[in-house]
Amino acid sequence: MSLILGIESSCDETAAALVTSDRRILAHKLAGQENAHRPFGGVVPEIAARAHVEILPGLIEDVLAEADVDIEEVDAIAATAGPGLIGGVMVGLVTAKGLALSARKPLIALNHLEGHALSPMLAQPDLRFPYLLLLVSGGHCQLLLVKGIGRYRRLATTIDDAAGEAFDKSAKLLGIGFPGGPALERAAKEGNPTAVPLPRPLVGSSEPHFSFAGLKSAVLRARDCGLHSAEDIAASFQQAVVDCLLDRTRRALGAANGATALVVAGGVAANQSVRTALTGLAAEHRLPFVAPPLWLCTDNAAMIAWAGALRFEAGLIDGLDAPARARWPLDPDAEKARGAGVKA
Repeated sequence: MSLILGIESSCDETAAALVTSDRRILAHKLAGQENAHRPFGGVVPEIAARAHVEILPGLIEDVLAEADVDIEEVDAIAATAGPGLIGGVMVGLVTAKGLALSARKPLIALNHLEGHALSPMLAQPDLRFPYLLLLVSGGHCQLLLVKGIGRYRRLATTIDDAAGEAFDKSAKLLGIGFPGGPALERAAKEGNPTAVPLPRPLVGSSEPHFSFAGLKSAVLRARDCGLHSAEDIAASFQQAVVDCLLDRTRRALGAANGATALVVAGGVAANQSVRTALTGLAAEHRLPFVAPPLWLCTDNAAMIAWAGALRFEAGLIDGLDAPARARWPLDPDAEKARGAGVKA
């Protein structure tokens, strides 16, 4: 059994955790920054990076104290090394490097997306490779065949905005609160999902990918026409996203031969409408549906420590020269998608 200290600082959550390779979360601390970013209606990278600098050392001390563990007892230190807001990524990675150097511990420079991709295994011990993963968050929307630790085949990606980005920006357009994803989901509960005719980009297309930029623009037009309430627009937007995710995932299931389960991860995986729809899709294909607990869907350090434990036990460790990366695809060999650029 190994014990891993995980550090996450890729966006606007600062987090630290201690997790064992037998799935025990000994301690987890997370500090959000909603109040700092709320006046701007979105995350300001400079504010986020400065907050990480101020918060992270105390969080690490807190998790060690809560678990009654000395840094010498930790087997390795895992930190998000990308992708994400580069200032925040650098804060967490440099902190991990300093701890690894001073305590003479191995460093695991982790891909944040791999943390999301493997997080369902932390909560579901029976999940086995290979599984089809819908990774849906604020920065990414991908379908991946997860074959093993460090082995990912990308089947689809977004050619423009991610679904979570569309949620956040639509919430800002409607003026219904921040963080945008949860605020829009709350507003959607009060609206009619069939009230506003919104597009379903790429639904039914032979192209495997996602697109949400046009849907976001349609939300702006629906708002400006003055004919619909914010709640109806929110509900109709959410239903459009669900329809797009279902259609694209159904298509990917046809190409994911041998998949043991349909799995969802990432911040948007906390959305109950998305979960309900995917549960039904998995049942159609006679596959188990696996989703992490809600708190493991959003950015956290437990998933970083867990993925670090899996990589550590596989002998996958990194040097102290590991770079921080703003962009870092899980499948670097995937064919470049139209419009996606390096984000894919």
